[in-house]
Amino acid sequence: MDTLVFLGTGDAMGVPRVYCDCEVCGEARMTGNNRRYRSLVMIEGLDGDFLIDCGPDWRSQMEMQGMRFAEKILVTHAHFDHIGGLPEWADACRWLGLEGELYAPQEVIETILKQFPWLAKHMKITAVDDGITLGGWEISCWKVCHGYNGFSYAYRLEQKDFRWVYCSDSIGLNEEEKKPLHDLDLLVLGTSFYHETAEYSTRSVYDMQEAALLLSEVHPVKTIYTHMSHNVDVNADYPLPPNVVLARTGMKINLG
Repeated sequence: MDTLVFLGTGDAMGVPRVYCDCEVCGEARMTGNNRRYRSLVMIEGLDGDFLIDCGPDWRSQMEMQGMRFAEKILVTHAHFDHIGGLPEWADACRWLGLEGELYAPQEVIETILKQFPWLAKHMKITAVDDGITLGGWEISCWKVCHGYNGFSYAYRLEQKDFRWVYCSDSIGLNEEEKKPLHDLDLLVLGTSFYHETAEYSTRSVYDMQEAALLLSEVHPVKTIYTHMSHNVDVNADYPLPPNVVLARTGMKINLG
């Protein structure tokens, strides 16, 4: 059975914020329960491993797992908290003499290569707009609303009788964007706050109250919230819907 490993569960800034003395950031420094690297997951399986996203904490996340190389990385969108580790990955490819495999939608690839044009020297880059098979998973992608920050992509992964979606950065999905969220065994969904009070037009990720309404429409068997800001305390007893949990760094989930 394959395993989903949460190597990063934080929002764009991570937790603790270097400048912040709030209770959650303080707890993260003392016990580490709320310490959150930028969002990244690893799928471990008999047919191979791969990562989803490669943010600026990639090096620390690899060290945490005792890993020296990642062969395959699937990217959701070209924001820094999801691609900031790609130059370090390319450097690993160069030093080890290994060719990495980068997968992303074509428009995401084009943006990445504008920022890091040398990446193509060190890795094979493949567009996934028409679907891809990685680690035995049949993977499809679709563009989702990322609010004020434009767009991201979500991934639906299917293998045998198990179906799950990774959707780290989205808000206000329309009916067409919600369709792939139906009939899921697991939904991994980004929720930066329990309740975000900022003006809606300035926001980019669901909060947990909005996510609960989404879940009431699409009915996944289990949901895990990730991409959480320092306003979320994993030790708190939030009134969450049934079968919803908050992701923690290092948490492992069986995909089957």
